[in-house]
Amino acid sequence: MRADNSQHIVDAARRRSEYTRAKAVQALRSLDAAGEPVTFEIVAKRAGVSRSWLYAQPDLRAEIERLRAAHRREPSSPVPARQRTSDASLLRRLEAANARIRRLTEENQQLREQLARALGEQRAATTRTSPPQAGVGVQLDVRHVPMRVHQRGGGDGSCP
Repeated sequence: MRADNSQHIVDAARRRSEYTRAKAVQALRSLDAAGEPVTFEIVAKRAGVSRSWLYAQPDLRAEIERLRAAHRREPSSPVPARQRTSDASLLRRLEAANARIRRLTEENQQLREQLARALGEQRAATTRTSPPQAGVGVQLDVRHVPMRVHQRGGGDGSCP
């Protein structure tokens, strides 16, 4: 009588099934992480399995359909769902940008005032050292006259 070796065959089939499933899951993860389109055909090619096998696996089928639908809704976004920015994150970035704009506007105003004082001092120094001569008209060099730049809006860095 021969020994029953069917357990070895069952074990080999189970290992092959687990390996095949792992390849399909890995293909799904890599496609999603890369932001590439997820379809049954692409997953089957990447994993080295048949499309019919993918359709026969309810959990893999549901995941492929979910990712495919998500990619159709956002065709311009190659970023995977878990890496996309949240509304709260975008709001924080906007607040930071607005704060930076306010700081830069204040700094710009301070620099304009410093420049105006420096140009005023320069003008005063040149008028003290060279008084106008009698009978000669005084010419004003407009390049050294401080200019006042008017901001549109409230002047607080906000747009009009």
